[in-house]
Amino acid sequence: MDWLSLLALAVALAMDAFAVSLAAGSVLQPVTFRHCFRLGFHFGLFQGLMPILGWLAGMTVQSFIAGWDHWIAFGLLAYIGVRMIHEALTAEDDRPASDPSRGMTLVLLSIATSIDALAVGLTLAMIEVTIWFPALIIGLVACLFSVVGVLLGHRIGSVWGQRVEVIGGLVLVAIGTKILVSDLFF
Repeated sequence: MDWLSLLALAVALAMDAFAVSLAAGSVLQPVTFRHCFRLGFHFGLFQGLMPILGWLAGMTVQSFIAGWDHWIAFGLLAYIGVRMIHEALTAEDDRPASDPSRGMTLVLLSIATSIDALAVGLTLAMIEVTIWFPALIIGLVACLFSVVGVLLGHRIGSVWGQRVEVIGGLVLVAIGTKILVSDLFF
């Protein structure tokens, strides 16, 4: 996987964490270093671990689906991207009543924002990409985007949250299309 695709994938996956961080930042009064650290660390950790879990699962079934893996990769990424776009366009303004950077709320948000990364890990296994470096980049980008999201959310609220999820969904669909076209024609 080339650098540009990896970075685009990491940014697309980080959009959910960024959008949630925007919303969290808009309700936290005041935003502290601890808020930024907890959200950034947990979102980055989960975003980095989920592709590894998906990749390990994908490695066990790879030999059975090698002939049509590019279609599966395209389907998964397109599905995730379209779902992200759909959720962004139909989501209501659900602001958490308590501190979203603590306890079970933080764990659930971390899982919810990283489920897409699990499917991406499965996809990367099918196209035989080694997972360790991409998982690290995905986790670091998610961490960075989460911290920036909290800080921006505190300043401008959650106005941009839905728009960045739409962009993230479009990027995932584009990466899936690139994989499909590359395998079919090159």
